[in-house]
Amino acid sequence: MGGGEKRKNIGALFVVQMEGRVFLSRMKIAVVGCGALGSYYGAILCRAGHRVHFLLRSDYDVVRARGVSIESVNGNFEVRPECARAPEGIGASDLVLVCLKTTANYVFPQLLPPLVGPESSVLTLQNGLGNEAAVAAVVGAEKTLGGICFVCLNRVAPGRIRHIAHGTVVLGEYGRPPEPRTQLIWKTIEDSGVPCKVAANLEQARWEKLVWNIPFNGLGVAGAKGKIGLTTNVLLADPNWERVVRELMLETIAVARAKGLEIPDSAAEFQISRTRQMGVYKASTLIDFERGQPLELESLFLAPLREAHRAGVPCPRLEALCATLRNL
Repeated sequence: MGGGEKRKNIGALFVVQMEGRVFLSRMKIAVVGCGALGSYYGAILCRAGHRVHFLLRSDYDVVRARGVSIESVNGNFEVRPECARAPEGIGASDLVLVCLKTTANYVFPQLLPPLVGPESSVLTLQNGLGNEAAVAAVVGAEKTLGGICFVCLNRVAPGRIRHIAHGTVVLGEYGRPPEPRTQLIWKTIEDSGVPCKVAANLEQARWEKLVWNIPFNGLGVAGAKGKIGLTTNVLLADPNWERVVRELMLETIAVARAKGLEIPDSAAEFQISRTRQMGVYKASTLIDFERGQPLELESLFLAPLREAHRAGVPCPRLEALCATLRNL
């Protein structure tokens, strides 16, 4: 080691301190669920020099042959991650990113154990409630983190992702405050070029994202005519739909506050204002609906409604939305 350089191991990472700066060694990262979200963040980490392995099914042949192409407002790029059809082909990893649709959480017992070693961390970037608990049931709470992604993405073809806007990741520990490894994972993501924050309270961050997810994911489908749903710009261009969006947001905020989470009513206007900047955008639930795929009803809508019932908070708009979505 050179003069002034100090190296220590924390978990599976080597942390190097030299001349007052901190550097992290390359991580081995497994991405489980390589749709728009997993492919985008996995590609960025791969571009930053980490050893990224994609666990793939239908896109395996394309991604192995051509890599992943990102069309981004921040600049286009291509990467060639390692590819595997089964988790055993990847093995124990420093960091496992779980980006599956929550409708596939039942496969965790098959997919996660081969990827997790004694010092692995598992970060779920999935939408809604209950995902950290599902991961922890398989790998242990001490290995589990959650992340919330504020990003507009679409998968336009196998191995081809379009990044439209935003991209911030907010991450936190499951059921406990941030730890040293939380900061290391934060730095790994931040240094790769993704805006990243550490949440002191992961549950609050989850509910802040639900303020957006519940109305825009739900109403985009509930307002569909045939198989043509409503994009975010359509919802906000119609005064009646915008009113329902706002009412759903305020109901969600009321439930969060009843749970002791400090989310102000102004969060609704903030989310609406930010969504106007996206232009024409299809929320993920609308894309699933148009493709005839299962909807993430449990994590995005039914679980929050149960929390409203437990907290004794009336949510007539959310009740009606859940009833409509159940009957699709």
